[in-house]
Amino acid sequence: MSETFAIALPDIEEAASRIAGHVLRTPLVPAPRLSELTGAEILVKHENMQATASFKERGAVNKLLSLGEAERERGVITMSAGNHAQAVAWHARRFGIPATIVMPETTPMVKIENTRRQGAKVVLHGETLYDSAEKVREIVAAEGLVLVHPYDDPAIMAGQGTVALEMLADAPDLEVLIIPIGGGGLMAGNAIAAGAIRPDIELIGVEAELYPSFINAGDGRNRPIGGPTLAEGIAVKTVGELTLPVVRSRVADIVPVSEELIERAVSAYASLHHTLAEGAGAAGFAAMLKEPARYAGRKVGLLLSGGNIDTRLLAAVMVRELEREDRIVSLRLTSADRPGLLGKVASLLGQEGANILEVSHSRRFLDVPAKAVSIDVTVETRGAEHVRAIETALAEHGLVLRHISPNDMAPGGFA
Repeated sequence: MSETFAIALPDIEEAASRIAGHVLRTPLVPAPRLSELTGAEILVKHENMQATASFKERGAVNKLLSLGEAERERGVITMSAGNHAQAVAWHARRFGIPATIVMPETTPMVKIENTRRQGAKVVLHGETLYDSAEKVREIVAAEGLVLVHPYDDPAIMAGQGTVALEMLADAPDLEVLIIPIGGGGLMAGNAIAAGAIRPDIELIGVEAELYPSFINAGDGRNRPIGGPTLAEGIAVKTVGELTLPVVRSRVADIVPVSEELIERAVSAYASLHHTLAEGAGAAGFAAMLKEPARYAGRKVGLLLSGGNIDTRLLAAVMVRELEREDRIVSLRLTSADRPGLLGKVASLLGQEGANILEVSHSRRFLDVPAKAVSIDVTVETRGAEHVRAIETALAEHGLVLRHISPNDMAPGGFA
């Protein structure tokens, strides 16, 4: 006897027809440089190319176009950390439907401003989507607005499931689909679609380690949930009632990924695949970085679910990755205080091919002898082997050195 879920393949096919012309049919493209890191053949579905840079438009459009005239006149409301908010606001304006969006106070400013720019009324409330959902219930009771739930709604699930329809139409021989999972709407919709078209395909969900909501729901444990995450788009404490049965039945595994892996994946998308991925959007590749042997030799479909990342945050993530790879290194050099020392250090670094990014000179550290001086220098290198050569050259010229964090650098200038 087959299982019955909130949606089936015909619902997703109907959604595909309904949203056609309103959302982009995004490309599925090979990612050779990401493939090199994992040994798999990776194809990336670029949902960051949607008008609001996220897959969320699919479900939002399907839901909004499913509303009756009276519901449209009343207006809609939702809670979202950003991408669903922007999708609902963007298309509600296109369709002439008033929209109210309740967002956590921790939502990145770029997403808040993008949502306001679409003409929606934005209400900031609480630290998480759980807090925002409480506020939504209050407003629905008071004003009678129509709830457009971010994930626990059949129309939303069906709209999101159109991603897998397109991926498997473009690459029928995919062996694995790896999909970020927050409340489960995206995962459930695509699990229904992919399972109906290719019952043998392996479906992997990916959660942020700090928000193991589906993992907890799967084994009944109560792992801690919460904390600041780069993947705020999947930072969900409560899983969907409609999505959970689908995930339990159709998804082979849910993989938790650390913040470091998410950062590495965001950086890899930018530097190797030349595209923007927010933390949640990069979660699938983070899972591959965690267990590359699991996917080696297989044809893997990755869903780059969104590209809404603050540019300053992206810059910080990429610099941190350079530091992890020893391509940016900060050193504290200690030596007897003598004229020309700073020039000598600069000359040695230049001879070794290191690019000086920042330097400071101080006599005031208590861990430095009174007649000595310290020089803090941050350099760009070619990697760990190059760093060792630089260290050897400095030590051979009588400089005592140790690695420091960039945050420990002395203030610039001379003292």
